[in-house]
Amino acid sequence: MLSGTKLRIIEAHRPHWSSAWAWLAFLSVFGVTEALTLWSLLRGSAWLVVPLTLLTAHLMHAHLIALHEAAHRTLCPSRWWNDAAGTFIGTLGFLPFSLYRVAHHSHHAFLATERDEELWPFVNPGTPRWARRMTAVLELSLGILYTPWLFLRAFLREGSTIRSRSVRRRIWEEYVLMACVWCSLLTVSAWCRAIPYLLLVFGLPAMLAGNMQSLRKYIEHMGLTGSTVLASTRSVVPRGPLGRLVAFSLFDIPYHGVHHRFAGMPHAKMTEFSSILAPTNEEELSPYPSYRSALLDMLRSLSDPRVGAQWIRSRKAGPETRPPIELQRKAA
Repeated sequence: MLSGTKLRIIEAHRPHWSSAWAWLAFLSVFGVTEALTLWSLLRGSAWLVVPLTLLTAHLMHAHLIALHEAAHRTLCPSRWWNDAAGTFIGTLGFLPFSLYRVAHHSHHAFLATERDEELWPFVNPGTPRWARRMTAVLELSLGILYTPWLFLRAFLREGSTIRSRSVRRRIWEEYVLMACVWCSLLTVSAWCRAIPYLLLVFGLPAMLAGNMQSLRKYIEHMGLTGSTVLASTRSVVPRGPLGRLVAFSLFDIPYHGVHHRFAGMPHAKMTEFSSILAPTNEEELSPYPSYRSALLDMLRSLSDPRVGAQWIRSRKAGPETRPPIELQRKAA
């Protein structure tokens, strides 16, 4: 007989369309802000460009999280529409959807261990501090380039865990699709002498969105050396209406510990399980009331950027022996 809590968790994992409708709403607003930015540039209303660019960057950041939702197949109940949306976002975001999906699996299965592809090189105790500092500077200032490169590295590096021939072929096909789409966009823009507008209307907010993505990733994990899900993750549980609105616009990813415990749970249900974020031992963190407070905690770690319990484990203890976090989650 299943307990009431387990029944709630099972029920919460049932797919529904709320995430898809939220994404389509954000996509519509994104189209409006892009059009208004172009109109402002053409009319010479420069004072409107700055707030519109910031809003567009936030919406682009939301689209990157929609890509993440699609990777977990929680964006749309229909697998075809889910993967089509993920491919669309990934193509415009310089990151093949299929590559992101398979590489992101390591972040959940081996969170904050040396096998976590997304947190490389900060999970590797063999990486010198100067290299980790330089990587942090690059990722936080050029996220639009660094993040696609990080996943390309996971794909091409020696010993890559992405071995399936069909998956690798699909990834190459998506790279070709991306190249064709962007070559077409650049060709049309050059023909219309609109390259400067493309850079200002799309390129500038995309660069800001890439940095927002990197900063959020650092807030979620940087500097944490715990051995459990909640000891390796910062979560934000907003208290006010503005904070809750921001969390909703980011598909409730601030409830990050809930997501790592229940990776297949649609974002609309994660807020109902914020109680599981309460720490159960001294190394686990209580949820933060805002991104600002979580950011201030993270910033202290940037002088020696690292992630994972392997940093505090004796070098003589040998290779990583902690069970994958995915198994910890299932055991819980």
